[in-house]
Amino acid sequence: MADFYQNGVITTLHNLKHRSVDDMEQELLELGKNRPMGLIIPCLYSELDGQALPKIVEELKHVPYLDEIVIGLDRANTKKEFNRAKEFFNQLPQHHRILWNDGPRLQKLNKLLHDRKLAPYEMGKGRNAWFCFGYMNSSEKSEAIALHDADIVTYDRGMLARLFYPVVNPNFRYRFCKGFYYRATQKELKGRVVRLLVYPLLISLRNIFGYYHFIEYLNSFRYPLAGEFSMRADVIKTIRIPSDWGLEIGFLSEVHRNNSTARICQVEISDRYDHKHQPTSPENAQKGLSKMSLDISKSIFRKLASNGVVFSAETFRTIKATYYRIAQDLLEQYHSDAIMNGFIYSRNDEEEIVDSFAQNIYNAGMDFLSNPMQTAFIPSWKRVMNALPDYLQKFHEAVELDNQ
Repeated sequence: MADFYQNGVITTLHNLKHRSVDDMEQELLELGKNRPMGLIIPCLYSELDGQALPKIVEELKHVPYLDEIVIGLDRANTKKEFNRAKEFFNQLPQHHRILWNDGPRLQKLNKLLHDRKLAPYEMGKGRNAWFCFGYMNSSEKSEAIALHDADIVTYDRGMLARLFYPVVNPNFRYRFCKGFYYRATQKELKGRVVRLLVYPLLISLRNIFGYYHFIEYLNSFRYPLAGEFSMRADVIKTIRIPSDWGLEIGFLSEVHRNNSTARICQVEISDRYDHKHQPTSPENAQKGLSKMSLDISKSIFRKLASNGVVFSAETFRTIKATYYRIAQDLLEQYHSDAIMNGFIYSRNDEEEIVDSFAQNIYNAGMDFLSNPMQTAFIPSWKRVMNALPDYLQKFHEAVELDNQ
């Protein structure tokens, strides 16, 4: 994807293949003396036995500039499983802590949040990341924070160096940086939700409503659903994030609300990226790509409504029809691109996904109209600290006790 084209309202930082990882890491080592860096990895217990996480840990062992690694561990249901996770991550030479989210100490503290109606209501990556942000706030070890997934099959430590660099270099003005890449296996194009839902939906909304800065902002990202991003530490104190599959879009929405686009950038972190692929699940709206498409669509609709866009049932019928026509046109382009590059491309499979997404866009819109007060956002940590001033101290102590 190397080029030097700037085609949006945010800055794009490319990988022009000139600089080595070792050279960048050495500079980050120096920069880290004034701006310490911490990494967050939300993961499931089952990923300890996966293809990706052991390789990620092996790569991280050789990263010299990290001051802190925080692992958010979900679905470790027993003390034995948590102890195994501690043993697994103890090979990391950096200071690291595991958040045993299902352990008795953190569950007790989570009940305090529930009692005050401040707790994340839905299990998932958003909830996991939110608790990790809270621990980062309490530890105060890191002034720059990065987050990436635990299922990146094509991971190498150069991804992390490129992700951190824009928010650590004092000569840059960026407070938030999003990673980008193209999604593919060795044989076929992936990134179906971005290609077949997000981009044609954004084009549809632009055609219907005209210019909206938020639509142009989202459309400036090469891969808006990338799970890899970095930021200055103070960004996470005031931000609200979704707990559902709208996490990435919701996070971008909050960053946009709190920061000038001049302080936001995206960086190319990989030539090709591959990770765990979700099933399409057209028959079940609560699973796989169907669930993702519903949550992402509602996240976009909520943001536009908060900016004054008025929706109705007729509007969502128009959006569905417009989306379907644009997505069909894009299928022809993806088909040509895939075949020229030697990828397998099933036009029928992609047509079926578009059919499912079109219906889900309409369903998401109607659900939005039926539940206008529903919010998927978790309260900001600033709000939690205001309501429960000693919560972060208790939370930090609980994590330390678990990790003894």
